[in-house]
Amino acid sequence: MHVSQVDLEIGNIIGSVLSADCFARFCRARGLNTLYVCGSDEYGTASETKALEEKTTPAELCSKYHEIHKRIYADFSISFDVYGRTSTEQHTEIVQDIFTKLWENGFIEERTSVQPYCPTHHSFLADRFVEGICSICGYNDARGDQCDGCGNLLDPLEPVAEANDVVGHEAKGTGFLKSPRCKLDGTTPEARSTKHLYLRLDLLEDDVRKWFSSSSEQWSSNCIAITQSWLAKGLESRSITRDLKWGGLSDEAYENKVFYVWFDACIGYPSITKTYTDRDDLSGNNWEKWWKNPKDVTLYQFMGKDNVPFHSIVFPASQLGTREDWTKVSRFSTSEYLNYEGGKFSKSRNIGVFGTAVKDTGIDTDVWRFYLLSRRPETSDAEFLWQDFIDINNNDLLKSLGNLCQRVLKFCTANLDAIIPDPRDYTDEALEKHKADVNSLLQTYLSNMEAIKIRQGASNILSLSALGNQFLQHNKLSNQLIREEPKRCAAVVSLALNHIHLLANILCPYAPNTSASILTQLGIPKEKQVFSIPDIWTGKTLKPGEKLGTPTLLFSQIPAGRAAEWQEMFGGDELKKQKAAEAEKAAAKKAAKQKKKDEKNAKKAAATTTEEAPSA
Repeated sequence: MHVSQVDLEIGNIIGSVLSADCFARFCRARGLNTLYVCGSDEYGTASETKALEEKTTPAELCSKYHEIHKRIYADFSISFDVYGRTSTEQHTEIVQDIFTKLWENGFIEERTSVQPYCPTHHSFLADRFVEGICSICGYNDARGDQCDGCGNLLDPLEPVAEANDVVGHEAKGTGFLKSPRCKLDGTTPEARSTKHLYLRLDLLEDDVRKWFSSSSEQWSSNCIAITQSWLAKGLESRSITRDLKWGGLSDEAYENKVFYVWFDACIGYPSITKTYTDRDDLSGNNWEKWWKNPKDVTLYQFMGKDNVPFHSIVFPASQLGTREDWTKVSRFSTSEYLNYEGGKFSKSRNIGVFGTAVKDTGIDTDVWRFYLLSRRPETSDAEFLWQDFIDINNNDLLKSLGNLCQRVLKFCTANLDAIIPDPRDYTDEALEKHKADVNSLLQTYLSNMEAIKIRQGASNILSLSALGNQFLQHNKLSNQLIREEPKRCAAVVSLALNHIHLLANILCPYAPNTSASILTQLGIPKEKQVFSIPDIWTGKTLKPGEKLGTPTLLFSQIPAGRAAEWQEMFGGDELKKQKAAEAEKAAAKKAAKQKKKDEKNAKKAAATTTEEAPSA
């Protein structure tokens, strides 16, 4: 789920949606019944805050950004089966049902707690409506729920022990805000009592631990570590309501409160599934074939590491607390951070590439997809570098993969009337060895992709491309070969074409449009294209005698000078000011130099005039 009121930088895109798309396409190509679900997480403090900034309503704001995000994902060729939103009747229904079952099973309690209250606009403040100094790292603009400086969870007010705390206290963050202030008007908030509903994670802890120990074997290491750190501290009751207006909680006693976004948001996965499987039928239960069927369904989730606890603790605890047989997450793929040119992405300072600006570079989306997936921060932070981006395009994609396709297809067009040759009259050990080498790489690719090692999968694709080029070099594909050894040439070309066909299929999860173009050039029209990644490659998929398509360039050279251009374009306001200052300084220096030269020339001209003047 993506929060609906932010601009997506490419780190957000690779961290979850693009990685999940790559894996979903891989699963489909392996013949697995796959459902790719995502959507806009529309409720919560952030939506209300942003709506106030933009002078609109939360509903209008969320609709605006929902459409923006859909366009960005379309630009990246993301293949959602359904991209929905949490502000639907289906969502409200499932959230209320889960809440009701938790209440009936004794895992919800009402509790009075101390919350920040703004005396200026007479309202309790949700955590994100309070800002201040982080007590842990000193960051000056920390939010009341989390610090963007150090990443730690925070409380909006300094915790005070409650003398009458009998059943335990609310789970506190690891720090708090110093000098707290209301985000709306800067007023120092007061600590006042208010009633809220709490999820008894303490009572569900044993269930969560048991589930975690049996389900986390194939999670990302950072996801395991983050979950273990929460469990090591012991789970405590956590408030699941907030003092907001935009959200869902149908109870008159809590008319000024809504569900906390991280109780509500994860339920968006099943509710959005329902909008797909049951459409407008609120009484339909086809969605349960996916979400209440753990024996037949494997749930994979992709996200940045900052969202782990809500998906590995809060949501599974809510599922377990209903005492129903929910499909719970089996595989977590959690990414680290993607940094930008030695620093961090920053929308406020215009540093880095954001989703809406990708088109401005004029570079094909598939190049973006392949580069980001090949640099996916799977086990540690990764760096986005423009020079690296250009090198991947010019060397790995254009000169290796693109050259392989062009060389074979153009040869066929020029020498074989664009017809796939019949290889059955020739074989030798070199051809069989090539098949064995390809299958060895294919098995490595399959293992990496099944383990969600997407970065390694990209490397395997490039290795297969390099192997194809080596095959052509070793067999000396040329006019001489077809003239002197036509049968051997037919076998080499046939195997090379089938090699390219395999490449198109394993490339599809990374660069689907490029893969489709390759299949078209191999003579498979768009309407008949079905991507399929085999267990074993036989080298006999394409049928002899079939007509090939027209060879077309897959990639274009990116001039080296564009790196500096893009670094300046996306380097932020400070870099632009620095460049402007440097340009002004250089212009001043040039002007001063020219002035000095002009003065020197003027003096020289004056001296010459004096020498030439007639004597008295």
